[in-house]
Amino acid sequence: MSRVVKLQAGDGHELDAYVAEPVGKPWGALVIVQEIFGVNQHMRSVADRFAHEGFFTVVPALFDRVESNVELTDAGDGMQKGIALAQKINIDDAVKDVDAALQYAAEKTGKPAGVVGYCYGGTLAWLSATRLSPAAAVGYYGGHIGRFAQENPRVPVLLHFGKQDSHIPQADVEKVHAAHPEVEICWYDAGHAFNNETRASYNEEAAKEAMARTLAFFNRHL
Repeated sequence: MSRVVKLQAGDGHELDAYVAEPVGKPWGALVIVQEIFGVNQHMRSVADRFAHEGFFTVVPALFDRVESNVELTDAGDGMQKGIALAQKINIDDAVKDVDAALQYAAEKTGKPAGVVGYCYGGTLAWLSATRLSPAAAVGYYGGHIGRFAQENPRVPVLLHFGKQDSHIPQADVEKVHAAHPEVEICWYDAGHAFNNETRASYNEEAAKEAMARTLAFFNRHL
């Protein structure tokens, strides 16, 4: 079962969120943080997939701060528009919106939610771990985690990266590893966005392996 709900961030901003629920009582909750393409069909399918695994899932529409109902793909000028929208949003405000989703998920399930983010959302998953109070956090190919490598995670963190990712210098990932050797970092023989089945960079083997590790990680920490 899925629906769109309204959330309110700590600064009073209202935003939409896509919610997907499992059949029966959820055993855990997840906030899923979008790529630069908005809460599009791919992000909804990710939420639905986790709901199928028993999670109550919430996907906050982070771009609502500058434009509502954003659904883009990497075709045409979609990539450029997504980057432009992301650049208009203060990262601190995006963290507030993730926090609103965490609070909503906790309210609905009675326990702290985990966070899993992709690309733009991968960086926000890291910042959720260092600035908020999720149960645990997973980041897929978060391009700007290196900028925030000195922030200390408060909860267990798992990070996924592709060895052929031309968008993320390996040196940035090494900054995180050097500062936080306890953080789990997994590498895949894949490029950027290897989990997104709508893009040419999709790598089925890497996506399945990362999903299995992600589910095992949340099984341990939620």
